[in-house]
Amino acid sequence: MPTSKPHPNRGGAISRRQARRRAVEMLYEAAQRDTDAVTLLADRVGATDVDPIADYTISLVEGVTGRKPQIDELLAEHAQGWTLERMPKVDLAVLRVGVYELLWAEDVPDPVAIDEAVGLAKELSTDDSPRFVNGVLGRIGTIADRLRAVL
Repeated sequence: MPTSKPHPNRGGAISRRQARRRAVEMLYEAAQRDTDAVTLLADRVGATDVDPIADYTISLVEGVTGRKPQIDELLAEHAQGWTLERMPKVDLAVLRVGVYELLWAEDVPDPVAIDEAVGLAKELSTDDSPRFVNGVLGRIGTIADRLRAVL
């Protein structure tokens, strides 16, 4: 019998909000380390020294990484007055997850994708970030149906 207690997240479901936050953290860390987020993810999945990684976190990190050129093009176009290089890396990670959920996560309603991204910006970034994230995702959200038809 093992002497240590099982990890509290094992065997239990992790909320989508927690999974999103973990995806943003991994995308941010990959950007800071100038490494690929999927490679970072692969190193962590199944590792005993880190918290278990939810399936939704995996699908977000893989989805954002796979669509990064399209996501970044949309962000550059709709982040009025901001270049991607000038954005705080945490805001960029939040926006990438938000755009991915808006356009490619079919089971996430548009308002939920925007709301969750704004909530993450409130938790993880500056006082100005929630308004910025809401503005960028709101602009993309107004044309989301047209974008989904062509992307």
